[in-house]
Amino acid sequence: MTLRLFFHSDELNANVEVLDCIPHESEFAVVLRATLFHPQGGGQPFDTGWIGEGQVLRVVQHQDQIIHFVDRPVMPGMTRIRVDEQRRQLNTRMHSAGHLIGHFVQTMDWIPIKAHHWPGEGRVQFKPAESAQEVDVQTVQIGLKQWIADDLPRLTSLREGAREISFGELPAYGCGGTHVCSLKELGTVTIASTSTKKGSLSVHYSVD
Repeated sequence: MTLRLFFHSDELNANVEVLDCIPHESEFAVVLRATLFHPQGGGQPFDTGWIGEGQVLRVVQHQDQIIHFVDRPVMPGMTRIRVDEQRRQLNTRMHSAGHLIGHFVQTMDWIPIKAHHWPGEGRVQFKPAESAQEVDVQTVQIGLKQWIADDLPRLTSLREGAREISFGELPAYGCGGTHVCSLKELGTVTIASTSTKKGSLSVHYSVD
């Protein structure tokens, strides 16, 4: 099982052990004992960066292991890994903004069911509860702006072995993704539009 260092660390550099490196088509599949690289999943894109001199092209989860696909062979043993900071920051801001939208729209009696935190494609989907209210762009925008101004801190906890993320006094969500340390790091979150299809609500967003 790959130890997920990003569950409890925001560091982007570490010395870790390379366990295996196997040729895979035009790439090389690398398994590390522990990793800072977030794999694609949970609505969040994969990290990129470097394992030694090898460039990490994509990262996927396979059962209990995280597989890093790199552009060249990597020797087994201890090596330095580095996560691409710019990509991580954008993915992290998108993911945290999606959580914030989920929290706010939930106060209007909508239940979050799915999220896609990809840059340029950000959206959170909801199903209505019994007393679901009408959701409009301006209301969500104002609500998020106030929470960001309050700079609520991120809180991370483990409950029955599952990782949960919350901001300030907002409810915790079970989540394996990366998140900002506090909400001012989000910068500007723009609610682009809302749409309804077959009773489900989608809130589309971006970060700037």
